[in-house]
This record gives sequence, C-alpha cells and structure tokens, in this order.
Amino acid sequence: MPTLEGPNAKAVIKILAVGDSGTGKTGSLVSLVRDGYKLRVLDFDNKISGGILPILLRGTDKLSYVDFEPLRDRLKSSAAGPILDGMPTAFTRGLALLDKWTDGSKPPEWGDNTILVVDSLTFMSDAAFNWAKGMNPSAKDPRQWFYSAQQAVEGTLALLTAASFPVHVIVIAHFSWQDRPDGTMKGYPASVGKALGPTIPAYFENMVLYQTMAGKRQIQTVPTALVDLKNPAAATMAASLPIETGLSTIFKTLRG
Repeated sequence: MPTLEGPNAKAVIKILAVGDSGTGKTGSLVSLVRDGYKLRVLDFDNKISGGILPILLRGTDKLSYVDFEPLRDRLKSSAAGPILDGMPTAFTRGLALLDKWTDGSKPPEWGDNTILVVDSLTFMSDAAFNWAKGMNPSAKDPRQWFYSAQQAVEGTLALLTAASFPVHVIVIAHFSWQDRPDGTMKGYPASVGKALGPTIPAYFENMVLYQTMAGKRQIQTVPTALVDLKNPAAATMAASLPIETGLSTIFKTLRG
C-alpha cells in the first residue's frame, strides 16, 4: 500500500489554467521552459509557432524544448459559409499522440522533466464536436452530437489525470460564464455546451485563474467570488503571482 513518503508519492502536477483570451496563459509557460522543463503541446489553437513563446525564447538555447503538434480540422468556403473540408481528424490525432508522440516516444514514459500541455481545452472541445458530427452526420437530433462530444472530452480528461498517465499536465481553457439556480454567476472552463463545464474542475487538484488587474497580468491561486479555484499549497503560496514566473513558482512549491 503506498504511503505519503513512499516511491509512489512523487508529485505529478495536473493543472487546469483558466482565463479570458489575452490574459497570458500560453506565454506564462516560458517560465517552466527556463527551469529546464520540456513542453509537448497539443496545439488545438494553432498559435504556438506564431505566438508569444518563440518570441520569449528567442536568443536562448531552449527553443528545442518546445515540441508542438498543430491540431486543427481543415475548413473550406461554401455558399452556406465555412464548412469542414473532409473528415475531421484533429481530435482523434490528438488522442493518438497521447499514446505515441511523433518522435516515437510513449507519453506515460516521458519522466518528470516533461510537461504535456493542452492548448486549449476550448478548441479541443470544438474538435471533439466536429468528430462527433462526422461520425454521425445524419443524426436527426443535434443533441446526439453534443452528448458524444461531451463524453469524448470528459474521457480524455479522465485519461490525462489518471494515475496510469504519470506525466505533468497543464490544460489551458477559456471561460464560460453561467447563471446558477440561486441567481449567482460562476465561471467555468468553456467546453462543449454548458453541462460539462462544472464537471471539468473535478478532474484536477490544481485550478488557477489568469486575469488582468490594474493593467497587470497575474495568476490567481485562491478562490474568488466568481471562480472556485483549487490550490493544495494555499498556505505556503501567494494568492496572486506574476505571469512571468507564476507557473515556475507553482511547480516548485507543489513539487517541494
């Protein structure tokens, strides 16, 4: 039976990082690269190569520490607007990469100096919906697509946070604001529809919020009135961290 001081107690960090677009979620990963971590990114947003990370790492010897796989279904123009160009494959390609990466390595065997990043859950959910629709294009009730996509996304999160996947994981997500039955409003990770949002945080022991306060971007680590965050090291970690070094601080604290 494992104990808190046994070999199975090594800290494997699973973080759900939520925030509005433009609050610095992807760029904040640079502090982990500077600490020597290698990133393997499922790039559903298709922003890594032209985004902030290569700019922040320019002039260093760590550009090769970021390995990303673009995952976006092809679209084409039509009289009815943009439509899928062929069968959607982004979601299933992402799942295949969780079994074997493009270099032939097995993600569960990567070790504790590598972090898997899903950027972002929001666009992965879009890919899951495209997949569900492509699998059953003749469905008379669109709710069948939503249900299948929700099940697929939740199953993927269960895989990423399972003990059988001993890899550091950061899942980046945008916000969806929802009215609750008691009249209050809460922020949840944006996914397929609204039903899945409140369930997603249950898979993570760490949930942080990216926000801009007084013109300064920061990572919030303690709950707010609108977002129920999680931080097992709240007693020893600042309530707010700068995005330039925040993730580095979180990993050092949780692993220490």
